[in-house]
Amino acid sequence: MDSRTKRRLSDAELDALVRRAAGTGLTAVTELTDGYANAVWRLKLDDGREAVLKLSPPPDLEQLSYERNLLRMEAAAIELAAGAGVPVAKLLRAGFDDPVLGGDYLLLAALDGVSWNDVKPECGDELRRELGGHLARFNSVTGEVFGYPHAGITGATWREAFLAMVAALLGDTERYPTPLPRPPAEIMAAFEAAAPVLAEVTTPRLVHFDVWPGNVFLDLRGTPRIEAIIDHERAFWGDPLAEFATPTLFGALKEDDPLLAGYREVTPLELTPAAFTRLDLYHAYIYLILLIENGPRQYPPDAYARVRNAATSSLTEVLDRLVGAAAGPVG
Repeated sequence: MDSRTKRRLSDAELDALVRRAAGTGLTAVTELTDGYANAVWRLKLDDGREAVLKLSPPPDLEQLSYERNLLRMEAAAIELAAGAGVPVAKLLRAGFDDPVLGGDYLLLAALDGVSWNDVKPECGDELRRELGGHLARFNSVTGEVFGYPHAGITGATWREAFLAMVAALLGDTERYPTPLPRPPAEIMAAFEAAAPVLAEVTTPRLVHFDVWPGNVFLDLRGTPRIEAIIDHERAFWGDPLAEFATPTLFGALKEDDPLLAGYREVTPLELTPAAFTRLDLYHAYIYLILLIENGPRQYPPDAYARVRNAATSSLTEVLDRLVGAAAGPVG
């Protein structure tokens, strides 16, 4: 989708950047437009390799608080995920504060497969089960602090960090006024009232938090399988249960979901009433992101309308449940 955060570079500028990064020029350039924030190009290099270049937004563009240094988080997450056995695109080079263009970039090996968002293989349940196992391995990576260290939004406990993440996001509406279904103070109060369930989370774990079909590449040669999970820039350190928020976006996680079965093949996961409240918190958080990020990105109104409407109605529904859960049983 088109976004104000995507840089526009000429082929000559891209060639110069890749020469600095990889010591070779370009023979072909194709912009990839499926993403929402960073500018992305598929490149054919002079030495015959194919690569993908991701470039951060212009350094003078003020983004959301959690979006500071996103590509630095992605570079770290790729290396950590690969070490845990998760299929990812190989990181060829990471450049931070490029002296010519400013900002950060990642140069990744191009994938051979296709986005799951572009195809509907008959073995969808099997692929979803495979994806669950990969996410469990992703979540097996532990850290030292909760939250977004790259953005300076952290906490000693998951409750402290998550509430700081929500507060920072709602605080961004002061710079980017956003139509929300309820006032920011009322939304924050709903999160705080339900937050005691977050005390169950005691170890910071790596969470991708952007797993939707567009970020899963499939190898369709023979029996379809997952080639790679991509776009790790939204990752944070927190509750692995939050990983299920984006694969069930605008819906709900159910016990018979193959994603859950695949996850449990790697590690146990029990869905208690408290766990469902935690998942409601994470759904509410991603719905807020989808609404507030339009401030700096300025999506085309017609293209964004479906996401905006779905996020608004889903956020309203989840906030009602959170308020009810915090109030407890009546009578």
